Amino acid sequence: MVDEKLVEEYHSRTAASRHLPSRIVWWDETLRDGEQTPGVHFSPEEKLRIAERLSEIGVPLIDAGIPVVSEEEARAVRRLAEAGLKADILASARTVPGDVDAVIATGVKHIAVFIAASPVHLRYKLKMSQDQVVAAAVASIRRAKEAGLHVAFVTEDTVRAPMDFVERLYGEATRAGADRLVVSDTVGIMTPVTFRWFLDEFRRRVRPTDLSVHCHNDFGLATANTLTALEAGAVAPHTCVNGLGERAGNAAFEEVVMLLESVYGVSTGIRTERLFELSQLVEEISGVPVPPNKAIVGYNAFSHEAGIHTHGILAHTLTYEPIQPELVGRHRDMILGKHTGKAALVEKLKERGLAASDPQLVALLERIKVDSERRTKAELRSFLVEYRSRYGHPGLSDHDFWAMVEALRIAPTGGHP
Repeated sequence: MVDEKLVEEYHSRTAASRHLPSRIVWWDETLRDGEQTPGVHFSPEEKLRIAERLSEIGVPLIDAGIPVVSEEEARAVRRLAEAGLKADILASARTVPGDVDAVIATGVKHIAVFIAASPVHLRYKLKMSQDQVVAAAVASIRRAKEAGLHVAFVTEDTVRAPMDFVERLYGEATRAGADRLVVSDTVGIMTPVTFRWFLDEFRRRVRPTDLSVHCHNDFGLATANTLTALEAGAVAPHTCVNGLGERAGNAAFEEVVMLLESVYGVSTGIRTERLFELSQLVEEISGVPVPPNKAIVGYNAFSHEAGIHTHGILAHTLTYEPIQPELVGRHRDMILGKHTGKAALVEKLKERGLAASDPQLVALLERIKVDSERRTKAELRSFLVEYRSRYGHPGLSDHDFWAMVEALRIAPTGGHP
């Protein structure tokens, strides 16, 4: 068993450097940033199914999308806003009057107003000066506040912007009425140490009363950086179920939740026993398979084949499992294969009330190993070819694109035949 005294002592020693919130405002981005995963599209009905499940398990805030994108997107946001969910529904908008008005028209009570902050975004994407960015942000925040909305102000690529400009921009946003300030690691370049420094400096200069973070996973650090942010005083972490999102995705909801529950000893308010159920729903609707080795919800997360591991697990589950699978709606699997040991066979035979002698176990074990090693990998290779074909280019195929171009009779430019 875990030494509870040592755990308590550890938490006591580290508490001074942590500012964990008394209540975490889980800000779900599955329906907005998660839908921006290449090849993913959610219908309004599918968004409602996911939102209902999120609300049921305790998520308090759901970003439903960007209404100005399309009429279908606006319909989806309106449908969620009118569904009577326990969770608050939020919609996002650029710092453009039409975007803000589109959010207002959906009937939601929460808005996230966003604009980029880093020099590379200002110069090459927005083609705006810092003064113009500040003016656009302030005008949009005021427009949303006049409509009675709770306003979260978000900047893309916050961490690559000059700190003096970050201080100025967020200060003006606060004075304009922004209720929540969101810092973004848009391309996932932060490490926990650098992010802790950045957020401490941000809090020292801006003094936010409600801090939120949005972390991407380009280098596999989104979950670690989100936990760092919570330690540094953030209240509202952005997460996506199964780590969905653009490029390498966002901080995975299930990972952050279970780390807080099991490692930090923090009550998250989430019904963790339904995490796997939620993961499977999002996997089904998004069409993006969960990697077998994905933490918490991956199909192998609670599977054991190696003899040393299965022997340990059968002696005590804490030997090779940090949490009980039932905590997240899972069950334990003992896989029979090349690395199987006798202990697993004994346990497997018990399922039918059977008991084998040691020579029989040795013979059975040998047969299993031989069978495993001589299996052809043709089926596996066929699956990988299909998988790579689908997810290597998940959007519209080149063939379909050029067929559309031809149907519209788009003329060549002057420099091409």
